[in-house]
Amino acid sequence: MSIVYFDSALPEPQVRQKLYEGDLFVYSPRPSVLALCDFARALTEEAFGNVHPTLAQHHLGPDEYTRILNQLKPRFINHPHAKRLIQNILREMGFDLDQTYFDVPRMRTATSHGYLTTGIAYSFDPHRDTWFSAPMNQLNWWIPMYELEADNCLTFFPGYWDRPVRNESDGYDCRDWYAESRRIQAGGLKDERKRPRPLDAVDHAHELRLVGQVGGLILFSGAHLHGTVPNTTNATRFSIDFRTVHLGDVAARTAAPNLDSHCTGTLLGDFHHPVTLAPIAAELIALYEPGTPVLAPAAAASRAKTGAPAQ
Repeated sequence: MSIVYFDSALPEPQVRQKLYEGDLFVYSPRPSVLALCDFARALTEEAFGNVHPTLAQHHLGPDEYTRILNQLKPRFINHPHAKRLIQNILREMGFDLDQTYFDVPRMRTATSHGYLTTGIAYSFDPHRDTWFSAPMNQLNWWIPMYELEADNCLTFFPGYWDRPVRNESDGYDCRDWYAESRRIQAGGLKDERKRPRPLDAVDHAHELRLVGQVGGLILFSGAHLHGTVPNTTNATRFSIDFRTVHLGDVAARTAAPNLDSHCTGTLLGDFHHPVTLAPIAAELIALYEPGTPVLAPAAAASRAKTGAPAQ
């Protein structure tokens, strides 16, 4: 069972190890995180004009709403200032800037009552990021842009940290997914691909919903089973997330246990040094291309408790 740490003062190496063991860290608003929220909100409110972004779904048709998001999200993702603000967050949180590599920050939207659930506003079923070729040592940083409610936040399923979930990650390879994405975009085609999903119903009886504050953040392992709470409020949820890996852990293959991820390929090529923006060395990326072997449940549970590195 996961432990939730609130505003922990633990040093970064211990935080990282506990994340690999399935614990969760929640932090109150900090200046560096607030700065990223302010920047993202400024871009968002400019894009939506006189309509508040969280209520825009009640005033705009789906096509117009999608058009705005299709322009807004890439602008935020690729903006140099957003990358500089991530650097400030890592520094304020005590992460080693020479060892911590990050991928670009992404803006997410979860509209209410099924207004948009696919495409640019895709709503994720319960999943582990590791089903999508994420490395087992990936850490996820999740930040709300506007106030949250229990009915539009992020949810976790701690009971599955050491319990495999049958899923559709077998056959998924991010290299093939990226190549197909380019083909679809170039041809103006409709994206009808299926993402890895659970094959069995996920038990929601003991789900954990974390309602963070604007400018605060939730830090968790990419191996955690998590998902989007079906939004039944009247407001669209806007959030930011980005991912990090520790270069030393990548080299040593120190990571969370792999219970059920069967995909190949790796997203490590998306990670860059927070200052120089240099990518991770190709020889390290190559170690992860075949995927990570799945551990037997008993062995995985043992590794989760002891913090032993995955094989």
